[in-house]
Amino acid sequence: MRILKYKKKKNGQYELMLESGKELSLYEEVILNFDLLLKKTIDEKDLERIFQMNQEYDVYYVALKSLKTRFKSVKELKDSLLKKQYPQEYVDRAIDKLLKQGYLDDSSFAKAYINQQLVTTSKGPVKIEKELLNKGVSSDIIYRELAVFSKEEQLEKIKKVAGRLIKSNRSRGGMVLRKKIIYDLQTLGYDISIIEEGLSNVEFTDTKDIQKREYDKLYHRLSKKYSGRELEYKIKEKLYQKGLYYED
Repeated sequence: MRILKYKKKKNGQYELMLESGKELSLYEEVILNFDLLLKKTIDEKDLERIFQMNQEYDVYYVALKSLKTRFKSVKELKDSLLKKQYPQEYVDRAIDKLLKQGYLDDSSFAKAYINQQLVTTSKGPVKIEKELLNKGVSSDIIYRELAVFSKEEQLEKIKKVAGRLIKSNRSRGGMVLRKKIIYDLQTLGYDISIIEEGLSNVEFTDTKDIQKREYDKLYHRLSKKYSGRELEYKIKEKLYQKGLYYED
């Protein structure tokens, strides 16, 4: 089949117009590999090989474009390519090529991911480790890169989170508030031992304002159903559940 015309497209491919009226979109590497610029013809028997090589390059360039959008782990990139239903062998070859070229590297990915989490979030090392494991990063790499998250930085973040939660609290006090903050910090990915150390000098004293406000709210609600001593008992019971104590 004779090639009548070449036209460069925006996606890095060339559009070839054949004398049969058929049009092909091929990557430059494929055109060069089969000497189509010199021969100006496409042999029928080469068509299948041309299509296969072109799809292989298609997987590679889609993967490369994906990495330019956002740095990814090997597993993340592989999963996204397989989700597009590309053949496994082409995906594996694209991944190997990107690894050799240095565009794909789990150590660099883990380092960048950890630094981003430290700057933009309050997450602790346990949660960050779990997220990286889910992204297919090995435990050895995670352990090595997480060393940057020092104990001192963890303690500082714990104190900031605790201070923010205490300040924003509107209905809890005392040990109940402390337990909630410990739970929240564990959810964020901090180990209980370092949480206890970080909270050792944090004050969880009940505030009169919270006590009075919660007492008034409970009185308004419960007085519709109870009265006298029973009302006082119910109010104090509810306050105790919030870690609050109120005396007139």
